[in-house]
Amino acid sequence: MSSVFREIIGASGEELVQRFYKYRDEVTSMGNRLQEIAKKVGLRPEQLVCAIGFNPQARYVTEIMPLLGFATFEELAKERNDVFTNDIYKRVSLDDMLAVYAAVKGDPGTLQVMQYLLKQRLERVERRIEETVNSLIIDKYKAEMRAIYSDGVADVDFADQRLNRQDSGFRALLNEVSIIIDSKLIPAGDIFFRSSILPEEKRKILNKGLIPRDLIQARLDDENTSTDEKQVLLEYLKQNRTQ
Repeated sequence: MSSVFREIIGASGEELVQRFYKYRDEVTSMGNRLQEIAKKVGLRPEQLVCAIGFNPQARYVTEIMPLLGFATFEELAKERNDVFTNDIYKRVSLDDMLAVYAAVKGDPGTLQVMQYLLKQRLERVERRIEETVNSLIIDKYKAEMRAIYSDGVADVDFADQRLNRQDSGFRALLNEVSIIIDSKLIPAGDIFFRSSILPEEKRKILNKGLIPRDLIQARLDDENTSTDEKQVLLEYLKQNRTQ
């Protein structure tokens, strides 16, 4: 990750003013200000928009927005949201994205917006993976998803939507059920009884030792439990007779 990106996204309001106000006389074209200042600080325009836009203090230093080519913070935020949802590790790197999640986790206002934007961003990333099966994108996607949960950006509604997806290939790819359990967003027992969870995902829950034997038996006795899932449950009970 660019150290400049880290410095800007973590800067105080006063530091932001000091860093960018010095460019007030050096840049003349309103339309080119963002590109020119980004070049001066050593970032791409998209990086600069995200570094400033996701800085929790930036909304309070409105005097620097015209210096960057934006009339208001809201105008910059709109551009920031567009970059966040559409860029797939091209103009804004994975490490930059991880810095974004670390920065917004303590800012309730931005975090609320982030949770709204995440669905759009992940849909685009997953679509790109389906189209290209690019191993580099897959690895970055996995790292990003782990950060979303570990940094507390994901909330219960986000995890619930992911668990209820019937097209669960990406969830299985990530071992997302285990990540959600480890994040303590949703209890293992709740996840275990969901029909949307694949048998092999349930095997991983069982192997964590988090499901009591009587609950496993209750799932076996449920006539709606699939044959494949029952096989997984029976195998686990046979292997763990003394539980």
